[in-house]
Amino acid sequence: MRLGVGAALLVAVAIAAIVLGRQPDYRVLFANLNDKDGGAIVAQLSQMNVPYKHADGGGAILIPADRVHDVRLRLATQGLPKGSVAGFELMESSKFGMTQFQERLNFQRGLEGELTRSIQALSSVQGARVHLALPNQNGFFREQQKPSASVLVSLHPGRILDRAQLAGIVHLVASSVPELSPSAVSVLDDTGKLLSQSPDTASGNGVDAQQLLYVQQIEQQYTRRILDILEPVVGRNNVKAQVTAEVDFTQTESTSEQHRPNLATDASAIRSQQIVESAGPQGNPLPTGVPGATTNQPPAPSTAPINGANPPPTAAGQQAQGTQAVGSKRESITNYEVDKTVRVTRGGSGALKRVSAAVVVNYQSTEDKGKTVTKALTPEQLEQMTALVRETIGFNRDRGDSVNLMNTPFQVAVTPTTDVPLWKQPEVIDLAKTFAWPVGAVLFAALVLMGLVRPALKGGAATKPRAIPVAGGQLDAVESETPERPALPAPAKKNEVLPATPEQLRLEDARVLAKENPVAVANILKTWLNGDPV
Repeated sequence: MRLGVGAALLVAVAIAAIVLGRQPDYRVLFANLNDKDGGAIVAQLSQMNVPYKHADGGGAILIPADRVHDVRLRLATQGLPKGSVAGFELMESSKFGMTQFQERLNFQRGLEGELTRSIQALSSVQGARVHLALPNQNGFFREQQKPSASVLVSLHPGRILDRAQLAGIVHLVASSVPELSPSAVSVLDDTGKLLSQSPDTASGNGVDAQQLLYVQQIEQQYTRRILDILEPVVGRNNVKAQVTAEVDFTQTESTSEQHRPNLATDASAIRSQQIVESAGPQGNPLPTGVPGATTNQPPAPSTAPINGANPPPTAAGQQAQGTQAVGSKRESITNYEVDKTVRVTRGGSGALKRVSAAVVVNYQSTEDKGKTVTKALTPEQLEQMTALVRETIGFNRDRGDSVNLMNTPFQVAVTPTTDVPLWKQPEVIDLAKTFAWPVGAVLFAALVLMGLVRPALKGGAATKPRAIPVAGGQLDAVESETPERPALPAPAKKNEVLPATPEQLRLEDARVLAKENPVAVANILKTWLNGDPV
């Protein structure tokens, strides 16, 4: 009976070990799936006769490790997983009797889905949503309403979108919708902050993200220069530096117009000249004008010369030259160029106004009698390092630059190390899980073998009882477990005073035998308890 039960248990353990040993190692096929994609993938795996398991509450699907890549490629040819965003595949499930409004709505939904997929393909974007406002185009309207779009992006932790990427998203959306202007596309992040700016907003006086990025680049460049010049002197991780840069992004434009003073006639440029001459009859001219004393007087000469030229001859001078000039008239009009200088000056944007550098240097470590001792740097060393930092950042005292270098010991944060017991370490736990089933199966098989099979085999092959000689008689015992072990003779009695009865002698011999050969006594008692004849 015992032999049969033991054999059956051993066979069961062997079969379980073979079955469990043949089970393949499961790996993750897809993770973080929504219900729609998960159901479609499970249905496809059932058609492909691929075993699968669920993990993480159904969010991940596991299949045998040797079929992961093959199944992924085969599912990719069928467009799985599609994701939670539906694209133009909505147009494939068109129903009979669909109205024009429903067709236009499905087209808009499909276009939004395709744009969402394209934006999510960016490495910095974790999720996106696109909303399109497509107005109805009517030929009876004189002014048609233009479409607009809004994009909501969710970025990965620690990622940002620079100006080029934002411009790419805006251009992608504007190019995908007819008659959509890039200025009508708004891009927001998951915190509600407007990332895209219209031309009117970008031309304002505010500082945009590109300017802040420019300042950060300048500060990082100066910091890297300081570390590169000081780390070879004091050692790595023994110097810390921070640089603050003030940048002027204001744009100025000035226009100046200068006029030079009047020059001499020979040094001036003539723009135009007009001469008019007229001659009258010879003789004294008749007086003309209103009768009176003023009319009979010759005109007075001009007091201010023009362009430094000689004054024109007066009428009296002309009459003094002869009577032939009487009655002639000569007019000369000369226009000279006026010197003019127009200067337009535009100030560049992004000029560096001021630079401030703060540097902290650790104490110097030295060896003294086998011990590490830290000591402060000398004033000469600090002055040399300060001079190096000033030359590195291009120190300008007139600009207001400042450099502050400090020498102090660094505080080393000592994290308390907790000794994790061996049986709580993750490596040991994983190793125990790996060998739990094989070791358990071996121990169970050994227990069945030692507890059921071996006693049954020894019980069937037990020998006849053998007599063990003792003093005063013979004591029969059956040694079922150690048949080859000889019985020890009974010890001899010493200093016997009173004569003992045969029963007392036998009892004393049994006691001595139990002390000197307890195995034989135990076998005898076991035989008695089992009911076997002695």
